[in-house]
Amino acid sequence: MKKLVLAYSGGLDTSYCAKYLSKEEGFEVNAVSVNTGGFSKAEITSIQQKALDLGATSYTSINAISNFYEKVVKYLVFGNVLKNNTYPLSVSAERIVQAIEIVNHAKKIGANYIAHGSTGAGNDQVRFDMIFQIIAPEIEIITPIRDNKLSREAEIAYLQKNGVDYPWEKAKYSINRGLWGTSVGGDETLTSHLPLPETAYPSQLEKEFSKELKLSFKKGELTAIDGESATPVENIEKLSEIAAKYAIGRDIHVGDTIIGIKGRVGFEAAAPLIIIKAHHLLEKHTLSKWQQYQKEQLGNFYGMLLHEGNYLDEVMRNIEVFLEDTQKNVTGDVFVTLHPYRFELNGISSKNDLMNASFGSYGEMNKGWTANDAKGFIKILSNSGKIANHVNQSND
Repeated sequence: MKKLVLAYSGGLDTSYCAKYLSKEEGFEVNAVSVNTGGFSKAEITSIQQKALDLGATSYTSINAISNFYEKVVKYLVFGNVLKNNTYPLSVSAERIVQAIEIVNHAKKIGANYIAHGSTGAGNDQVRFDMIFQIIAPEIEIITPIRDNKLSREAEIAYLQKNGVDYPWEKAKYSINRGLWGTSVGGDETLTSHLPLPETAYPSQLEKEFSKELKLSFKKGELTAIDGESATPVENIEKLSEIAAKYAIGRDIHVGDTIIGIKGRVGFEAAAPLIIIKAHHLLEKHTLSKWQQYQKEQLGNFYGMLLHEGNYLDEVMRNIEVFLEDTQKNVTGDVFVTLHPYRFELNGISSKNDLMNASFGSYGEMNKGWTANDAKGFIKILSNSGKIANHVNQSND
């Protein structure tokens, strides 16, 4: 039989692929799901049983949470990456790691085909196909939903005809959970004016009283919360659990898709937003202005390339080296207060704080220079403006 690896989530599209490819096309379907956060053991067990029931020869669940952090999330924090100043790339970042794990598994078991359930109207088809083609151009990509332009109704009818009658009725909202946030899609996000209702978000407000937290960073990574040390992944998960009860991190991202159309997606990303904003505040105190300026440019560029599936371009490794090097002095504590639906950054404490009072305090008395020093500095600094004004005043 023709050996095929199917990127399997347990949803309608990939379930159709599992049944269709094994029954109609004669493939030996090896289903794989890649956990980048958000899957419980019970959910993985349920997905496995469903895949095997649909005709898959085997099912493999790959735990890639730590790999996802080390390969991607860490650099999103270092770069303070928020696409369009809003979205922490909750889903698009996951897809890259998932695609790499899937193609590596295909090579491991000697599969000549890889299939996924993407349609022809979204970003994921680009991300998956690009990774597959770059790493393993010899493996053929199979995409039944995209190639046959199938509707949900057609997929459900086929499955029911073949004895598969799961409750496939379309959920009102599409939820995708991961380590770095949760996306929320619904009828409202297909418009330009409607907000998502309160009930659309997975986390509901449970806490009404404010809570103070101390986030500790070491070389840019979150290493402790309120003095309790843990791995960055564990701290992200812990902060997500704490902040979710305050319904923090909700928003709707509006952006340009890879295929050239505009799109809206709701998201809930309490921990990512708190971590990025806290990390950025610590950098304001510990980095030079030119470090911050260059980081902002490269961080945005890194996020754009990642979003559009260009993770394997060598420039990404170059940017990662730069971003990591900037974190040498980004160590200290950030004090945060959580409130219902929002959070505040109160301040920082760091031995690397460049607001060193011995050199003078902004707006107060100078200690490191004289009044004449200041006057001379300002006079020279204004030279270029004086020259330009003198030369160009007759051109008005």
